[in-house]
Amino acid sequence: MEKKGVAVVAVGGNSLIKDEDHKTIPDQYHAGKESMKHIVDMIEQGWEVVVTHGNGPQVGFILRRSELSRHELHDVSLDFCGADSQGSIGYMFAMALHNEFLARGMKKQAAAIVTQTIVDRNDKAFQNPTKPIGSFMDEKTAKERRDKEGWVVVEDAGRGWRRVVASPIPQKIVEAEAINSLIKAGFTVVGVGGGGIPVIEDENGNLVGVEAVIDKDFGSALLANLINADLFVISTAVEKVAINFNKPDQKWIDKMTAAEARKYMEEGHFAKGSMLPKIQAILKFLDAGGKKALITNPENIGRALKGETGTWIVP
Repeated sequence: MEKKGVAVVAVGGNSLIKDEDHKTIPDQYHAGKESMKHIVDMIEQGWEVVVTHGNGPQVGFILRRSELSRHELHDVSLDFCGADSQGSIGYMFAMALHNEFLARGMKKQAAAIVTQTIVDRNDKAFQNPTKPIGSFMDEKTAKERRDKEGWVVVEDAGRGWRRVVASPIPQKIVEAEAINSLIKAGFTVVGVGGGGIPVIEDENGNLVGVEAVIDKDFGSALLANLINADLFVISTAVEKVAINFNKPDQKWIDKMTAAEARKYMEEGHFAKGSMLPKIQAILKFLDAGGKKALITNPENIGRALKGETGTWIVP
């Protein structure tokens, strides 16, 4: 098997939840197992892989459990929710990878790493929290939590009130060296879950957890640069990226340069909540010396790597 290099593959947290009726942990494991099969196809093609993942819905569930049990148990702060979700999703993925390696007779091992991501404590995002988390509340409850616990709350599109938190830009991945060492030793690593647990450095360089969320694609792009990955893959709900999406003149893109991606971005082709952060993360990766990136859905990763589908983005 010829060695292809190191790839960072970012799997969406939403991809573990197929629909409203399939949210349970066995359902999530089943969905994760499907994604890991496609990743093992990559490994069979000669890639060393670091799997990163989102955790948005899962953190929401953990927060909701915490809210429902407040009369009896302590609250779980947001950084710990991130850590909890890294642990459980890491466990799911590591188990699914182990079983898939076994089924294919491959001598590989997976390891999941709880990962911390350093953000700048002066990041402007802390002055302007925008990322809604947790469940909907009525106005009265929202304002009580604001006054009592210092939450920032907003009215969310007529659906009720929600808490919003900062989404700062990741600066450093604390465990990048450990992940690099494991990759070099031949492990398939699961790491940087949810973009990493957000921490800041105090005056003495001590790490302190903060109530924030990190964009998992930005966290994954940063890791890809730090370990000099040869390829950055964002696995998402679409087979390819489109311009004029959902319009009569919609056009699927097979390949674009960073400059073309920037132009499309400026023309407003990529939606804020979905494709835009993915393209921005890939541009960060390429601008910092990354070689190539790919966007496709999990089931097409194998085909895309052979050049048959997916959208490739190159410097």
